[in-house]
Amino acid sequence: MSLSKTSIFTPVLIVGCLVILISFAVRASFGVFQIPIAAEFGWLRAEFSLAIAIQNLAWGIGQPIFGAIAEKIGDRKAIIMGAVTYAAGLVLSSFAVTPEAHQMYEVLVGFGVAGTGFGVILAVVGRASSDENRSMSLAIATAAGSAGQVFGAPAAEWLLSFMPWQNVFLVFAALILGSLLMLPFMRAPAQANKADLEESMGQILKKAFQDPSYAMIFLGFFSCGYQLAFVTAHFPAFVTEMCGPILPGGALHSIGITSTSRLGAVAISLIGLANIAGTLTAGYLGKRYSKKYLLAGIYLGRTLIAAAFIMTPMTPTTVILFSVAMGSLWLATVPLTSGLIAHIYGLRYMGTLYGIVFFSHQLGSFLGVWLGGRMYDIYGDYTIVWWVGVGVGAFSAIVHLPVRESPAPLKVA
Repeated sequence: MSLSKTSIFTPVLIVGCLVILISFAVRASFGVFQIPIAAEFGWLRAEFSLAIAIQNLAWGIGQPIFGAIAEKIGDRKAIIMGAVTYAAGLVLSSFAVTPEAHQMYEVLVGFGVAGTGFGVILAVVGRASSDENRSMSLAIATAAGSAGQVFGAPAAEWLLSFMPWQNVFLVFAALILGSLLMLPFMRAPAQANKADLEESMGQILKKAFQDPSYAMIFLGFFSCGYQLAFVTAHFPAFVTEMCGPILPGGALHSIGITSTSRLGAVAISLIGLANIAGTLTAGYLGKRYSKKYLLAGIYLGRTLIAAAFIMTPMTPTTVILFSVAMGSLWLATVPLTSGLIAHIYGLRYMGTLYGIVFFSHQLGSFLGVWLGGRMYDIYGDYTIVWWVGVGVGAFSAIVHLPVRESPAPLKVA
């Protein structure tokens, strides 16, 4: 049966989901490599943490760059550039034997994620969607990233059970390049409507930079990056080292979770699984209710969940409960934030504008990952870093409330 023009599941959305799924599966697995790489070379936790932090920062820097590239030369060309850069970073990282080499090559990985991730994919999906379907289409594409997280960390942990981490990086590089085989099916849609095309990129950027609402969206996205990157990079190790024992004969033991290291990898997967439902729900609600109030509610929910978890003794049960609860809010901010930007500033330069806001997200990611490793090496635990995440989450809940949620004027005076 052919897809109608009004169908939400267009070829652009389907291919975009597959590309972002593979990209995020690899990206979400890096926390699993914390202990194996540090153990092989005798590094401090901060060394590989800094490499992941640099990856997140490079992702943030690369996001508006790849968004602008996609808007100037085409979405598919930008994705090809991103995938090749991503694979090159993984291959080079597999040969790295010093912290400095890992940190340098993660710049390539970060730029690769930028070229195959949210900035480019959400922009093209948004332009390909009707006004009626846009909020849900953005949510489905975001949920595909969560689906990648479901498989990424457990797949990495499984591969590490019978091959060295270097070979796992090579397998992931081949997988990233393989995703390019789907691009011929991603036919570029029209860029935007006539009103959007009347404004240049410079005019749109000037309008956004002068708008306090854009600044508040930028600041609010910081905590999202901090919380997500810290948990992705450090939660498997945190659970491995701090969780109470998994009892033989218990429910977890009976389904193959026999160690805290396995539980840590599964926790990342559970977060991604829960977020599929959470993100789709956010997309559904974003079409019907105020996006800024939904964002404030999500950040408030994250803050309360994180505070409750760190104040409770960690057991396998609390790890599972936290993973499901936090996962339901994990990437729910993304379709709402990107949709809010498209609603206020139009679709023509959505990729660039979202990419700039996403840079704030990745500044938070850099701080969350790096500070996690640094504080662990100093104090032997993650408590301080966790409470910083609670604080910035509360800030983001508040800062979204004054955002002006209406289309900006079309022309700059």
